[in-house]
Amino acid sequence: MQIYSSTLIIDKQSALPVYIQLANQLMGLIKAGTLKASHKLPGTRQLAALLGLHRKTVIRAYDELLAQGWLQSYTGSGTFVAAHLPMTKPQSLLKNKPDAAKVAGFGIKAASFLQRKIADLNIELHLDDGFPDMRIAPVLDISRAYRTQLVTGNPYSKLGYADPKGSEWLRTELAAYLNITRGLRITPANILIVRGTIMGLHLTCAGLLEPGDTVVAAEPGWAGAEANFLQAGANLLKIAVDEHGMDVERLDEICAKQKVRLVYVTSHHHYPTTVALRPDRRIRLLELAQKHGFIIFEDDYDYDFHYQNKPLMPLAGADDAGMVLYCGAFSKSISPAIRVGYLVGPENVIEYLAQLRRAIDRQGDSMLENAMAELLQNGIIQRHLRKSLKLYRQRRDIFCGLMNGYLKNYVQFQVPDGGMAVWTQFDAAIDLTQLAQSALKKGLYFQGENSPATPNFTRLGFASSTPDELERSVQILAKLLVI
Repeated sequence: MQIYSSTLIIDKQSALPVYIQLANQLMGLIKAGTLKASHKLPGTRQLAALLGLHRKTVIRAYDELLAQGWLQSYTGSGTFVAAHLPMTKPQSLLKNKPDAAKVAGFGIKAASFLQRKIADLNIELHLDDGFPDMRIAPVLDISRAYRTQLVTGNPYSKLGYADPKGSEWLRTELAAYLNITRGLRITPANILIVRGTIMGLHLTCAGLLEPGDTVVAAEPGWAGAEANFLQAGANLLKIAVDEHGMDVERLDEICAKQKVRLVYVTSHHHYPTTVALRPDRRIRLLELAQKHGFIIFEDDYDYDFHYQNKPLMPLAGADDAGMVLYCGAFSKSISPAIRVGYLVGPENVIEYLAQLRRAIDRQGDSMLENAMAELLQNGIIQRHLRKSLKLYRQRRDIFCGLMNGYLKNYVQFQVPDGGMAVWTQFDAAIDLTQLAQSALKKGLYFQGENSPATPNFTRLGFASSTPDELERSVQILAKLLVI
């Protein structure tokens, strides 16, 4: 009986029922080999007295293990560890072993490109990567439309399985909206609803890339896209970006030497520099796609926010050969929590990627998708974007003025024509990582880690902060730099 008195510990204050605690601990002794196959357990009265429990509690624990096949009971003989269990070598309960909840018993390949920090933005001040201001999101309209979808209509169709391509209503509204605002020529059959740009990119990589395929992207670029290319086993090549965007003639040189499967571009506002791909380069890029047969993945993450003039039309609008996959999301224009995006492409590609999407994510949030369709149909999203455009333009001007006033001796930047962040270079004598750490202690977050290809550059987002917050943020940086 000593093994039971020393190893079975019951916590009567625990939310877990006592009989489950007892059953689990007995199961653990059997798994560890401490209680071998065919070992006879104490009678229920005897064990109950030993542990200070009611006999019915022990009976329930035994019944649980009998039902699961760990124990066997014979009338008149007692209760035994099941004879069919394999023999295991007893293991010391005090032996130091890795915590199975923390460390798996099997190996994993931890790729360095997947180890990306998640920014903690739960602080008052932040010059982030270029996020929208969630405080102005039309949350009441979204919640009202979402509730309408939940409580009206046929529950079987509303709450059941739906098309993996996404809500037909949303795809219809999106097709009309994108045709008007982006100059596309599409129907709902050209749209796959995804949970965000990253999902559209992942599906493209999983479905259209083979290990060893060559993918070309800009340098500097977005780590999220690069992680997907590398995870797919692609050979990733980088092309420099200048003040007019990606060097497409360099791309032509690469294509002359090797087969390129996909080119990733953020043509409207290149990430992270915010420069636009010049019109002649856009035309040339489409020509090269037809000439060399590569896919263009056009990530148009912040199309709606261009301040100098009307936004440049996407490459997809001028694509007559079916070479462009165009992707955008409401997460960048409304809120990251609104996980609704769209991947636009030729019908056969969308059909194929929808089949792939079904294998990993049966469908999206039908209620949210239909709610977004209602807001598009009623013009609420359009009004929100017009309001945001005006507000973010004002904040851009205020922020750039503050930087010129407080930080002109420490930073260089170009006022961006669009987007929600300023691509900023700090003086070479400044340790940007240390500055970011010091700012965080003062209650200000900004991204201080930068690429070797762009030393002492970082994105300083302005859209998500009020003028007062922007001024306080810049003042914190100014004080730290003076010190």
